[in-house]
Amino acid sequence: MKYRVFVTAAVLMLGGTLSHAAEEAPVTVPIQRLSLDMAAKAAMAAIEACRQKGMNITVALVDRGGRQQVVMRDTLAMPLTVDVAQQKAYAAMNFNTPTSQLESRFTSPFSPGKVDGIILSAGGVPIAAGGTIIGGIGVSGAPSGKTDEECASAGLEAITADLEMSL
Repeated sequence: MKYRVFVTAAVLMLGGTLSHAAEEAPVTVPIQRLSLDMAAKAAMAAIEACRQKGMNITVALVDRGGRQQVVMRDTLAMPLTVDVAQQKAYAAMNFNTPTSQLESRFTSPFSPGKVDGIILSAGGVPIAAGGTIIGGIGVSGAPSGKTDEECASAGLEAITADLEMSL
């Protein structure tokens, strides 16, 4: 009998806590994503920025889940640049910082920089609006990571006003 009273009291207390938490927590959460048009606009701006410097690159944009949304490889960009650009974009999105700032951050043998699918060299920038990370843009193919990142930043700049106006 004591056990039944204890269990009943515990269930009532827990039920009250759970129902209170359920009232406060949403059932679903909205996730912001770039439209295809905005992602393509950013990608083309990055390609154009590198073309003006005489370089053919690949640009990749990933969404908040790390999935490829747009990948564009300029005519003479090497095939390897596709994977590298996507992995830079993925790293920038996950760490919410330009990948150039991550190059020397992880040095231990088991650090995130050793995880397959993440490249921590310059050329990736996060895409954020209103304090919310939306995705990442990565560029590969220029002679230096610095130039890759300049082109990725040019892609982001091409859509920054649109992102700010959408909030």
